[in-house]
Amino acid sequence: MTPIETFNIAKNLAHWAKERPNSIALLEMRSGQKKTFEELELESNRLASGMIQYGMKPCERVLLMVPYGIDFVTITFAMFKAGLTPVLIDPGLGKKNVLKCIGEVEPQGIIAIPFVHAIKKIIPSPFKSIKHNVTAGKRWFWGGTTLNNLRTLGKIDFKKITLEENQPAAILFTSGSTGPAKGVPYTHEIFNHQIKILKDQFKIRPGEADLPTFPLFGLFSSGLGMTSIIPDMDCSRPAQVDPAKIIAPINDFKITNSFGSPALWDTVSQYCMKHNIKLPSLKRILMAGAPVSGSLLRRFESIVNKECKIYTPYGATEVLPVTQIDRQEILEQTWDLSNNGQGICVGRAILGVEIKIIAVSDLPISQWGDVKKLGTNSVGEIVIKAPWATQSYFNRENLTQLAKIKDEDSFWHRMGDLGRLDQQNRLWFYGRKSQRVITKSGTLYTIPCEAIFNQHPDVKRSALVGTGSKNKQKPIIIIESANSKRVSSSTGREKFAEELLRHGAAFPLTQSIQKVLFYSNFPVDVRHNAKIFREKLSLWAENQ
Repeated sequence: MTPIETFNIAKNLAHWAKERPNSIALLEMRSGQKKTFEELELESNRLASGMIQYGMKPCERVLLMVPYGIDFVTITFAMFKAGLTPVLIDPGLGKKNVLKCIGEVEPQGIIAIPFVHAIKKIIPSPFKSIKHNVTAGKRWFWGGTTLNNLRTLGKIDFKKITLEENQPAAILFTSGSTGPAKGVPYTHEIFNHQIKILKDQFKIRPGEADLPTFPLFGLFSSGLGMTSIIPDMDCSRPAQVDPAKIIAPINDFKITNSFGSPALWDTVSQYCMKHNIKLPSLKRILMAGAPVSGSLLRRFESIVNKECKIYTPYGATEVLPVTQIDRQEILEQTWDLSNNGQGICVGRAILGVEIKIIAVSDLPISQWGDVKKLGTNSVGEIVIKAPWATQSYFNRENLTQLAKIKDEDSFWHRMGDLGRLDQQNRLWFYGRKSQRVITKSGTLYTIPCEAIFNQHPDVKRSALVGTGSKNKQKPIIIIESANSKRVSSSTGREKFAEELLRHGAAFPLTQSIQKVLFYSNFPVDVRHNAKIFREKLSLWAENQ
């Protein structure tokens, strides 16, 4: 294949450095540091040159573990320019899972803060493939070089490495919410597609002020010519954000665009309501990563201008975005249906995306011709075709075969989710395929069933699980109570359970559920505080 430079995502930064050289590209709230587009371009050139001078080679996988901020964005663009493949792992996965991911991807280099290098010396096994060690900060006893030394080595007139079309631009790891986290290779072409679709679908314009609360979207912001105001927060734990540190930059810098998880926006909106704070500058909010409740969207009606669009795009690490729907349509048309067990509407396909619903299978499907396609309003497995869908998992051929279906010279990605398409071609999400409960009388889906029980005022959230042998599972609803008094005694729990079972019996969907259990604090993902680890709850329920 002839090398082509077209697919280097860093070209977008070079464009804005030429078009808007003196405009602020990045402003870091924690430190007050800022960089113009020209400064970001030249600094990333210098670092890219320094990386090559240090001995890093194009196509090498380099583990990047620095806090989200100016350095993170600068280093990542430098790695793109040098043809390196940054490996990005969410520290919110926990130490054990992070180390497993590192060992699996076998990086040849590492750029990390001193703490990570210290861990590397204490637990060397996952890092044994590393040849190039770079410390972002002060180097101690682990050797290698420093980020500042790379800056000294480098030159600002560095020419970007030419790349082949399918060369990985980065490896991102999935959240691991329903199994081990998986490495997902992204090409430069995929990143370019995503930037274009974000611009076109959501009408994002250069010169806007953005508050990206997720590192990847900080990179997208620079690629779209927006000024990124990087908030002072732990991006791996958005549910624990200090809302004042989100609200202040929004109003101080007249932020027009922001991306964040529902957990973050829930915290921010409640704070705004309590203190009567408005966010008048916002034109657009993207909420993604977990289902968005109608109550959260309704709360924003008194916080933002009525012209402000709030979108809840659906997607996954493997293909993002897939669909979108705005706040108005949810509140006016779909939320009442969701509350009555019809799934969560995640909207219509983004331009360029095809969505099909196929018969559920837990086995690989090699060819599209072997697929049984389902009609309107039939619940099945969600499969996606899109130019920005990733082609494989890193070193996981068995999982790649499970997730991809060949269709002549293209492929369909199996989302691992269940849902249906309605008569308006809107996609309704019913839950993860691996978490469905198969009983003697039929299959129950998590999202619709849980919605029924979540209607009870004393239910904070619920989780449907199955116990017993496969295909003959016993459905159980587990409750995290919103009222501790209701579950403080065995008598109280019994009475509460009776109420819930009576409520469930009124709906055909949940009539077969005959057992209720109570669990004080659901195990959930750290990032979104919303993805319930039902597998853990199922194991617990087996012993009750």
